Amino acid sequence: MIRTGLAALAAVFLMGAAPTQEPPADNKQLAHDIFEQLIDIHSSDTIGTREIAEAIDKRLLDAGFAPADIKVLPEEKYPNQVSVVLRYHGRGKAKPILWNGHIDIVDARPEDWSIPPFKLTQKDGFFYGRGTSDMKDQDTALLASLIRLKKEGFVPDRDIIVAFTADEEGDWDQDGMWYLMRAHRDLVDAALAINPDGASGEIDHGKRIDFGVETSEKTYVTYTMEVTNKGGHSSEPRPDNAIYELAADLTKLSHYRFPFKTNATTRLYFARMAAQQTGQRKADYLAMAKEPFDPAAAERLAADVPLNAILHSTCVATMLNAGVQENALPAFARATVQCRIMPDETVAGTMATLEKAAGDPNAKWSVLGLVNTSPESPPAPALFAKVEGVVHGMWPGVPVIPDMAAGASDSIFTRNGGIPSYGISGAFQDIHDVRAHGRDERIGVDKFYESVEFTYRLMKTLSKAD
Repeated sequence: MIRTGLAALAAVFLMGAAPTQEPPADNKQLAHDIFEQLIDIHSSDTIGTREIAEAIDKRLLDAGFAPADIKVLPEEKYPNQVSVVLRYHGRGKAKPILWNGHIDIVDARPEDWSIPPFKLTQKDGFFYGRGTSDMKDQDTALLASLIRLKKEGFVPDRDIIVAFTADEEGDWDQDGMWYLMRAHRDLVDAALAINPDGASGEIDHGKRIDFGVETSEKTYVTYTMEVTNKGGHSSEPRPDNAIYELAADLTKLSHYRFPFKTNATTRLYFARMAAQQTGQRKADYLAMAKEPFDPAAAERLAADVPLNAILHSTCVATMLNAGVQENALPAFARATVQCRIMPDETVAGTMATLEKAAGDPNAKWSVLGLVNTSPESPPAPALFAKVEGVVHGMWPGVPVIPDMAAGASDSIFTRNGGIPSYGISGAFQDIHDVRAHGRDERIGVDKFYESVEFTYRLMKTLSKAD
């Protein structure tokens, strides 16, 4: 999952670079070795996560964790999609905290890359390889932190649960976190969940500009709109051409805009980011932090494409399919319409809105694939204070802001299960060089080791019962 949304909009926060923060030498070497091992294991959707799950299981056993505390769980219908759940026992002073990270990757074609995608390569200050930024870097940080805490003899106030899960990047029906929530809820039940999928920190022209905490996600839903008729020979065209009818419907949809709205996450985002704005833009940010917001301010800010994405639900036509042969009138025309809807809106309600906007009683609408909606997790002040303490201890002055992601992650499933869930990762990423899911994926060597140290510190901090 790529973190797209609020935090990507921050203006440059002018400050000097903080001193590099890395783990001690032994844990740094361990992190490197784990990272290399995980990257070198091909774990795409078609192959599955069995091998990488077994590697994680062995690492945990070798570190001294009891076999009874490690569950290796193949999905019954998809035995090659395997997840691992560890319980690190604490004093029981509070309900456990769950950390979850997916161990699968988007596939890569070696011929598209300049270096081998399934081998960790260090070059020019970067680690290259599929999964280096999404999200085997964070899986490594979780595993290295657990082993470091175990080696130190650390006893948390509350149990720490870490779930390394299968197939987030593929078919939701095979998703490991969804499977755990349905079939093994007792193993992952927690007071809150931390999902380090993606980079929380962002860098613009060498400056650390912000650190995002994802508190909500827009719902990912895809619809199809299809128009049909009897077709015929192209030599005898008729007014009821399916392609023309569908084109007219899509033109109407292109002019429709969902109403602007805010939620707790976006209001807090605008309030915190207003300090980095000037003039009319600052006034508009402050206006959007209020209830009710100023519609004129929303209108002005919506001219910015990324800001527009967080101000309301959005739908866009992404694919077309029509006709069967060049000399035949089309008997059907079908459009794929991809939507990202606000957390408080429904799939059925959005489809009804699209049907009304298209205004075509002959068009048949349907939902494509599985859909999971997810409520907003509250931007809890106590949690933000703890995160800020760790962030500012490593990178003084970097603002911590709430984030509503336009993408999707496994937090959908934990939020749906009633577990407040937050996307928090120690990785920093150049906003002009995002390569997750793409060619020559990479992470800065120093950024990788910083994320390992950050995860250790945050895991320790959040394990406290206060």
